[in-house]
Amino acid sequence: MTAIALRPPEVVMRLERLGAAHPTRLSFLRQLIRRATREKWRVRKHLFDLNDNGFGRAVYAVDTPARTYSLVAFSTPLDDEKRSDRVIAQAWDTSYVLYDGLPNAAAIARLEANAPLQEAGRYTRSELVLARANKSVRLFEDVATALAQGQQPDEEQLLGVGYLLRTTAVYGNGKFGIADRDEISSRSELAGSFQAEMLTVWLIRSFTLDLVDHIAHCRNPAGAAKLAPDLRRALGVGNATGLGMAPFLVRHPLLTHSWFLARETALARVRAEPRAGEAERDAFSKALADLRERVARWHSDDSRQAAATRLLAGDLDTLAENLDRLLAKPRPWDALYRFAEDHFSLEGQEACVSLILEPHGA
Repeated sequence: MTAIALRPPEVVMRLERLGAAHPTRLSFLRQLIRRATREKWRVRKHLFDLNDNGFGRAVYAVDTPARTYSLVAFSTPLDDEKRSDRVIAQAWDTSYVLYDGLPNAAAIARLEANAPLQEAGRYTRSELVLARANKSVRLFEDVATALAQGQQPDEEQLLGVGYLLRTTAVYGNGKFGIADRDEISSRSELAGSFQAEMLTVWLIRSFTLDLVDHIAHCRNPAGAAKLAPDLRRALGVGNATGLGMAPFLVRHPLLTHSWFLARETALARVRAEPRAGEAERDAFSKALADLRERVARWHSDDSRQAAATRLLAGDLDTLAENLDRLLAKPRPWDALYRFAEDHFSLEGQEACVSLILEPHGA
């Protein structure tokens, strides 16, 4: 099999193209979810001690083959004038710790006194990740109100935002006295990049959805509805700013290089494949259909991003129309990539990179 060269850095490492990148099966969260599925991790609600207004504490335990991790969550009242997504904020709707093991009552009490303080708190090597998040207040209340009335929330409004809580910080790797990276780097389930942080955010998402269901039930125990499974699946966790990525990229060029090299190497290997098997074709078609459905729901108030999304939707339609012809060619994945390179916007080209990788790998 003749190799295909990697895309050159002057093509890949340009802001416009980087900004058009899509998640791939190599993305950190996707790695975590695959491992959790393969190893049959068990997630259980160990503690859910919230009052009728949704304030209190909860513990979500994750049993892996080797050990248990726990998200310890605290939901606290917050005056509107104190709610801020800025780094300098001093109070938040919710705060979290990813705990190494299953915390006992004393550990939960200690964390309850410290986690809501975030940087001002005191922590130990048992804490692997420290995080906080604020509600999307209007949407959260609209969803709770609809559910309390026995109805589902407005789908267009819900998916237009895409989350009920947004993180304002997710700290790992020894920050503020929590466990250093060396404490977990030899553990297979957390050895990959940002696996502890991704596990934390994934569990925060579960807590968020249970929180809004709980508040609705408390308002109307006899008649409240639960958020429909398809809506639960469609919701994620928001991110307030991501400002920390700027200094991170400047300070860690070798890490950035390694992550992009992994993706580009995978892309080159797949493009060199001489044919596409039936299983790969089916997986690609499903991934394309899923992406088209998601893009159709995307909404942005930014005029440039809205225009880019429209171009992407058109590119994906064109790809679907030409898919059978392209996959029948020699080196079909390379033919598909070159077609995208010649005919699609940057958004469409990078979406194709993600889609091409999807049917391949363990």
